[in-house]
Amino acid sequence: METGTTVQIEVAAGQWLTVCGLAELTPGRGVAALLPDGSQAAVFRDRHGRVHAIGNRDPFTGAQVLSRGLMGGAGKGGAPFVASPLLKQRFDLTTGACLDDPDPARAVPVYATRRR
Repeated sequence: METGTTVQIEVAAGQWLTVCGLAELTPGRGVAALLPDGSQAAVFRDRHGRVHAIGNRDPFTGAQVLSRGLMGGAGKGGAPFVASPLLKQRFDLTTGACLDDPDPARAVPVYATRRR
């Protein structure tokens, strides 16, 4: 465990927001973060220790719930995803695309992450 390490997401070009300590992220679970513009991000730590951040708003319902979704992987070695806790659509944590609906309007934003 990396004691004292924080997780940051890029909210604008070169502008980073500290979300929480890395130790506070439970692998497989998400947390919600309020962004400076009033929107929210869902931040996850996968079971391999990688940190991902996407928009927290479920594009199917409009609810800010993706941080409460269940993480998984699309097939053996596949991209990590989160399933919405409401209607169960899966969102790729690396691209933001909805794996269950190819409509680009159903994608969620993706944020770069780093540890400091």
